[in-house]
Amino acid sequence: MHKAGFVNIVGNPNVGKSTLMNALLGDRISIATFKAQTTRHRIMGIYNTDEMQIVFSDTPGVLKPSYKLQESMLNFSSSALVDADILLYVTDVVEKIDKHDDFVGKVSKLEVPILLLINKIDLTEQRTLENLADAWRNLLPQAEIIPISAAAKFNVDYVLRRVKELLPESPPYFGKDQWTDKPARFFVTEIIREKILLYYDKEVPYAVEVVVEQFKEDSKKIHIQAVIYVERESQKGIIIGHQGKALKKVATEARRELERFFGKTIYLETFVKVDKDWRNSDKELRNFGYQLD
Repeated sequence: MHKAGFVNIVGNPNVGKSTLMNALLGDRISIATFKAQTTRHRIMGIYNTDEMQIVFSDTPGVLKPSYKLQESMLNFSSSALVDADILLYVTDVVEKIDKHDDFVGKVSKLEVPILLLINKIDLTEQRTLENLADAWRNLLPQAEIIPISAAAKFNVDYVLRRVKELLPESPPYFGKDQWTDKPARFFVTEIIREKILLYYDKEVPYAVEVVVEQFKEDSKKIHIQAVIYVERESQKGIIIGHQGKALKKVATEARRELERFFGKTIYLETFVKVDKDWRNSDKELRNFGYQLD
């Protein structure tokens, strides 16, 4: 008997979805920063054993869109409700329980197993946690509620065990040597974008998209050329910084992370270009790989 299925992780921004997926997989597949809206795509991480294949799927945080990029991000989140064999709905002890009621309403209509994970439990007291669990039980009575700390890996093993128990019988969906649905270039863009999210303030990181224009790999090294797109000339100046120091710092940090990720020497060249209002352009969003329909 072989088991396989899609285990989709959904929830509001900044509740720890990417941190949870990385903990479940034991690998750093999704970038995870302290800033909301870090994840823009639906990213699959594949857990393989001889007897099973779990296709975990990290999704962007649920939000009310204010531009077309965010509409695409919401499409990725909504699509995760359609093909899930098991749904992991992640909340935390900080966010308001009535945030995005319409999305919770869609979740309540699902007939697949739902594990409702209350994350960051180290930030609250037992009585508060119990009250929160009761409130969620009223909203999603069919869900199994599990308190966790994804960052501290508390109860993550239990979540994985429950997923394995609930997984349906099925042949594998992907090759057993495959660990993600994304190509190497995708992780280059994500790692560079993560460093930008960590290093720059305010709106600038959210106006950034990264495109890998060259990826040449041999047995020991990888040559990468990446373009950082922004929406305004003023943002280009901020990204580059005085005498190019800001961009050099980002590139250095990204190169170190890429070397850890790929296990090879990385030669990274970065360029900054302006693509005016790309976040509201259907054509540019499609070019950057976003789902609009």
